[in-house]
Order: sequence, then structure tokens, then C-alpha cells
Amino acid sequence: MKSSTNRFGARYGAKLRKKLFEVEKQQKKTYKCPYCNYEKVKREAAGIWHCSKCDAKFTGKSYSIGKVELK
Repeated sequence: MKSSTNRFGARYGAKLRKKLFEVEKQQKKTYKCPYCNYEKVKREAAGIWHCSKCDAKFTGKSYSIGKVELK
């Protein structure tokens, strides 16, 4: 399995690496813009989101616009 958590190797435990993988997956995906309804919103920094279509910049949660769900 190729994932962003391979950089840790066998360290820190599988459960923590799986949680980190889910968080990183949420923060890197594109979201739907609340202003223009296009799926062009990407994360610029922790809590700062930018839509490349309508050039809107707004705040939200740190890793996703909506609710973060960790298992």
C-alpha cells in the first residue's frame, strides 16, 4: 500500500499512522465552494481555504471545510 505515511516506516504504530493517513487525505482533497458551488476549493494553510474558480478566500476547519470524521 503506497500512502503518505510510508515515510514513518514501522515507527509510531499502525493505529496512529492510519489516523494520520485519513487526516492527510481529507486535507489534500478538493471541496465544493460555498459561494459558486464548484469543486475547486483547496487548503492554503491551517483553516484557510481558497476557491480557484471564484477567487474566494475563507476560513473553515483545519483539515476540511466540514466535520472531520476520524475512526
